[in-house]
Amino acid sequence: MSRTTQRIGQLITTFGPGAMVDLPTRSVLIGGLDRWEMRDGTFRVIEEDRLAARLEAMLKAAGRLDEARHLSLRTPPLLEDQPGTKAPPGVQVTVFPIWFVVDAEDGGPQDNAEDANRERRRRLVKWGDLDPSGKLKWIDDNGRKRTVTPIRFVGACEKGHLQDIDWRWVVHGQDHCREPLWMVEKGTSADPRDVSIRCDCGRSLSLDQLFAPGRLGPCKGERPWLDTPDPAGCNKALRLLTRTATNAYFAQIATVISLPAASDELAQRVQANLSRLQECDSAAEIGVARKVVPELKAALEGWSNQEVWDEVQRQITQATQNLSRSPKLAEFDVFACGRPHIGEDTRQARLFAETLSRVTWDPDSDPICSGIQALIAVHRLREVSCLYGFTRFEAARTAFDDELEDIQLKVDGAPLSSDLDWLPAVEQFGEGLFFHFDPASVADWLVRTGTQERAARLSAAYRTWALSRDIDPLRLPGVVYTMIHSLSHALMSEIALVCGYPANALKERVYALESLSQPGRFDKCGLLIYTATSGTQGTLGGVVAQHRMIVPIFRRAFERLHVCSNDPICSDHDPGTTLDDRALQGAACHGCLLVSETSCEARNQYLDRAFLVDTLASGGSAFFEHAWQRTTS
Repeated sequence: MSRTTQRIGQLITTFGPGAMVDLPTRSVLIGGLDRWEMRDGTFRVIEEDRLAARLEAMLKAAGRLDEARHLSLRTPPLLEDQPGTKAPPGVQVTVFPIWFVVDAEDGGPQDNAEDANRERRRRLVKWGDLDPSGKLKWIDDNGRKRTVTPIRFVGACEKGHLQDIDWRWVVHGQDHCREPLWMVEKGTSADPRDVSIRCDCGRSLSLDQLFAPGRLGPCKGERPWLDTPDPAGCNKALRLLTRTATNAYFAQIATVISLPAASDELAQRVQANLSRLQECDSAAEIGVARKVVPELKAALEGWSNQEVWDEVQRQITQATQNLSRSPKLAEFDVFACGRPHIGEDTRQARLFAETLSRVTWDPDSDPICSGIQALIAVHRLREVSCLYGFTRFEAARTAFDDELEDIQLKVDGAPLSSDLDWLPAVEQFGEGLFFHFDPASVADWLVRTGTQERAARLSAAYRTWALSRDIDPLRLPGVVYTMIHSLSHALMSEIALVCGYPANALKERVYALESLSQPGRFDKCGLLIYTATSGTQGTLGGVVAQHRMIVPIFRRAFERLHVCSNDPICSDHDPGTTLDDRALQGAACHGCLLVSETSCEARNQYLDRAFLVDTLASGGSAFFEHAWQRTTS
């Protein structure tokens, strides 16, 4: 069979270990990291010590990483790095599920023209029953080859375990029967009540019965992507899962923006090879590594083993000390430092930004931007995203302050490997704009009566939603995050119209950091809108160039938000009347604030345009209220 290729970014975000992927003739399960072909020369180590150190601490605390091991970040296998005719590296997969449905109905395809309300029978067969010459077709009793399709339903549990449904046991229980099984459908809808599994012995059950708790039996703790069951077993009951549904796989991804590299040359070279050097336990072992690895010998030429060892220890200590700080806090401090130039303007730089003078982007001191203290043009940035687990049925909650604890809902994160010492990651380069909010303006906005009333209404809905899912409501984001997040979506929609990038290429990173010494005061608030790709296309300057148009962009964004095309339904939405994800939204819908989910760091949750401008149903809570009134009067 010819190899199927995927973009390396897809192996991080969508089709990582444990994910089911539809191929033309079968469905497969992406293998765990133990089954990725990571030969020498087939991957690159991604150096990002802040992210690696935090993930290492989190995974060790969760028992997923041996205490004696150091974690490294690597790219997935790279096809283009293979010389000559050597077989390219790949990711092994497993055929899953092994139950198939024959495409043609019983009696032949000519029956398809009959009344849609009649019952339509299709044979259920297993992988081992298919034609051994290619395992693509099933040969019926008359010798005809019938095409087959993987069955849509599998069994899974809240711990991420996955297994085929034993359809014979489901239909017959403990009674043994070898008569043919059929999927029987009627009507034209996808209602489970219209689909049943029937045996020629006369027994049957409808799919809606399979949703009953415990009907599929206990979970066996199977992890087919790892080839080994969970050694801890499982105390959950299997649940019916549609393999192509969006809740079949939610990747757990940690993302950071790289900070400027070390200043002196030795620090830069050690930083570029830290994942290898930190495996050494002494200066003598550094010397051995330099002899064995030609790349290290060339990179560290001119420095003694002791000098290299001392620098390695300094960087490891610094990374350990940074574990107590949120990655977003370190990023905010760099962007909001006020220096004219941040980082170096070189091709190899991880970050280069420029703090713009006010006259450059707001020459008339327009009141519409009065809440923005500074604008930083980020000419070059490096984003590193790493996959460290996944969930099923329900996405793990977004860590809004970028803490990486494995915060659970009613599901558990599943491991990517049974013997972990590295994680798949991807680096992307891009550009963007960073908005530094004025802390005094944020503090004044928070004490307004209208803000507090709107905040109380949303907070009550947040709390009800969180308690219904056994989440600590104190860990949910506050109204400052919601306000900045809403502004981000409004600006991304406007910037996408003029920057030259498609809307789904823009991303956001929201900084709403509460003061540690003064609880309730948000003194570090910012917003990064950026684009990043694996090549150089993300650094063409289309976003940065919009800094001179920020005032018109703000004005157009607020004009669109003032009245939504779905008003008054949108503005009248009461989050307290629902327990689904709409409980996490105020006045927000696809007509005003929702954007592509690839652009949003919070899955289009925690949005409310009433925190930006007055709406038809709410007033007095808008951060830009007075500026908007003065601008439009």
